[in-house]
This record gives sequence, C-alpha cells and structure tokens, in this order.
Amino acid sequence: MEERQAAAKSHKIELLSRKTAMLTGVKDVSSFDEKEILLETVQGTLIIRGAELHVNRLNLEKGEVDVDGRVDSMTYIEQKDLKKSGESFLTRLFR
Repeated sequence: MEERQAAAKSHKIELLSRKTAMLTGVKDVSSFDEKEILLETVQGTLIIRGAELHVNRLNLEKGEVDVDGRVDSMTYIEQKDLKKSGESFLTRLFR
C-alpha cells in the first residue's frame, strides 16, 4: 500500500530528443494547444512550450501523460508563489 502511495506522489519526466516526453505524477491537464500544454503535477504546475505539441496518451488514474512535438521549454510554477506575488496565474503566464 505504501509503495502505491509513494508512486502516486512521485513525479518523473523522460524527454527523448526533444520530441517525445513521458510524464508521471500528473494530476490534471489544465489546457493544451499546439504551442503550450499546462499540466497540474504533484510538484506544481508544469508549462511545456514548443511547436506541434500533442497529448498522445492520458491516464489520470495512473497520473501518466505522453506528449509528442518539439519541446522548447519546461517551466514549473507553484501556486503559493503566485499568491504571494499578488499576480494572477494568467498575468504571469503571458508575461
């Protein structure tokens, strides 16, 4: 039982040649389009930016997501940091 809980709380990203990403520890997909994917993970909000991005496999029960396309950047934003700054999430996102 403890192993299952630890696996559910772990977060891992495997990026192959900037074209394929396999992620675990994903709680939700907030939004996505061909240039940006917003994922809620156990480690905070993850923004993946690039071109021709596609969510190929999504299994929120297991917390797994596979993404294809050209990955240019991956950035984490923590909700507590957003609240401290007094800025909205969208304001910081489109800065």
